[in-house]
Amino acid sequence: MDNNNNQNNGQKNNDNKGSKFNQTLLILLIAAVFTYLGMSCMSNFVTNASTKEISYTEFLEMIEEDKVEKVEYTSDKIIITPKSDENSPIKMTYYTGYIYQEDTFKLLNEKGIRYSHTIEESNAFMDIILMYVIPFLFVYLLFTFVFRRMAKGGGMMGGVGKSNAKMYVQKQTGVTFKDVAGQDEAKESLTEIVDFLHNPDKYNKIGAKLPKGALLIGPPGTGKTLLARAVAGEAKVPFFSLSGSDFVEMYVGVGASRVRDLFKQAQASAPCIVFIDEIDAIGKSRDSKMGNDEREQTLNQLLSEMDGFDPSKGLLILAATNRPEVLDKALLRPGRFDRRIIVDKPDLKGRLETLRVHSKDVLMDDSVDLEKIALATSGAVGSDLANMINEAAINAVKNGRKFVNQNDLFEAVEVVIAGKEKKDRILSDKEKRIVAYHECGHALITAVKKNSDPVQKITIVPRTMGSLGYVMPVPEEERYLETKDEYLVKLVTYMAGRAAEKVKFNVETSGAASDIQEATKIARHMVLMLGMSDKFGMMALADIENRYLDGRAAMNCAETTQADIDEEVRRLLKNAYDEAIEIVSNNIDVLDKTGEYLFEKETITGEEFMQIYREVKGISEEADTISVNEETVGDNDKNSDTGVTSDYTL
Repeated sequence: MDNNNNQNNGQKNNDNKGSKFNQTLLILLIAAVFTYLGMSCMSNFVTNASTKEISYTEFLEMIEEDKVEKVEYTSDKIIITPKSDENSPIKMTYYTGYIYQEDTFKLLNEKGIRYSHTIEESNAFMDIILMYVIPFLFVYLLFTFVFRRMAKGGGMMGGVGKSNAKMYVQKQTGVTFKDVAGQDEAKESLTEIVDFLHNPDKYNKIGAKLPKGALLIGPPGTGKTLLARAVAGEAKVPFFSLSGSDFVEMYVGVGASRVRDLFKQAQASAPCIVFIDEIDAIGKSRDSKMGNDEREQTLNQLLSEMDGFDPSKGLLILAATNRPEVLDKALLRPGRFDRRIIVDKPDLKGRLETLRVHSKDVLMDDSVDLEKIALATSGAVGSDLANMINEAAINAVKNGRKFVNQNDLFEAVEVVIAGKEKKDRILSDKEKRIVAYHECGHALITAVKKNSDPVQKITIVPRTMGSLGYVMPVPEEERYLETKDEYLVKLVTYMAGRAAEKVKFNVETSGAASDIQEATKIARHMVLMLGMSDKFGMMALADIENRYLDGRAAMNCAETTQADIDEEVRRLLKNAYDEAIEIVSNNIDVLDKTGEYLFEKETITGEEFMQIYREVKGISEEADTISVNEETVGDNDKNSDTGVTSDYTL
């Protein structure tokens, strides 16, 4: 490996020396040309300032008037030096076109004027150098310099056939596995690969072979690229990093050439790791109906190169994507990408570790409880959590504090989820009261129904993402399974906002739009995927597309069945709305008290809401705590997406 590096370094040094020599020669040549042009311009300027062209007739008149001191004949003109004039500060000379006349020479002899003939010597060799060699050399060096700069910087054709991979060695990325949290299984798989590169004999003795490739799969923001950079920091071997789009060009064959060049570089530097981010840009499944010649040639070359290299030399291909379903089957088979490493959304433990990693350099006071933040951010990915920590630090500075407190962190969670407070949006008292009752309707269900998450905060302060108010739930523990009863409670909770509007004000506003959308998604998911429908039972009616992106469901049933599905979804939503109407009507006293309190305060905590609820219902805090504990015994964990329970939008 040292010899390879020395050879590569020697080749780079030679290339750099040649490039520097060409640049120096070009600069000197340009300087010489500009110097020559400058001197020529200066000479012409001086000459033009003291020389004047006259006609041949005027020349003869000057001879007749005895104003000429001497005359010099050249091959194409006559240069006239007049007699000195004391009144003129500039010594002027004149010239005219050459005309041969014997009478003119007689006249010069009669006047006693000196005349001579100058023979101009021409150097043919210098003329060729100046007229042909120097311009050609100048143009050649100029184009060489420009095209090398373009090839190096990716200009024009981006260095046709050359790989654009960035090379890292040892810990130049500045990231190790210590900087990656919440992905223990993925780190374990990659740690084995790194150990294989460091200690190949330990594995070769038992007959184990290094996997040819490992594919990182997961939603955006979960840390796939960060894991790859951590591998670069841990491996201490050359690490080539590039994106799948770096292979794609408008010229057919360029991508395949770049793949060949990449593997040529990698094999010369083995043992090493090659990381291709967003590999779906070149690895999409080949389609005979609508093919892309350039992309398919690039993919074919990649498949060929992955079959051709010897993994015993320590060459590993690492790739990342969030669209594994579109990748070509030939790319995914064993022998190419032997391992598929899932980098999914972190659980409670993973979120807590991620928060600790991103907050290690942030000053925090004793009130900070990262576990509560982790509970409040179920479904958040690593990039979301890093953004929340940063927003909390910014909020602390904005408020003149030297330490981040718990309120800053919860405010940061709200900023990431719902946006910043929109202070310029002023609601009328009527709209503000409707929004307050709407949000309290949501919170009321969480107090009445079991299998619901307790409320952390209720607010009617508008946010920049369009919400006029929302309820923020915080689960007491992480759950991985969700029962049908819990889904039904969610439907009732979403419908309770509109139910509160209807019961209290007998109106139906546009603010329930997002509630209806979320409730419809849940109901359709229950019917299509979870078998939680009395009508269809244990039957999957759709497949998931883009699992790690939008998770869209693709129907796989007859059109007549789709109409029945819509009817079943409508039935679930109607039952949930009817139940919400009943709960709100039976607890209108609580709704009035909490709604007016929220109208005045604009933002209240879940504890304040529950205190009012207990006062109106005459329930002691101890009895309510015992009741809640009895209801939640045996509840399973879930891992739902981050979001507020209600989002009252226009």
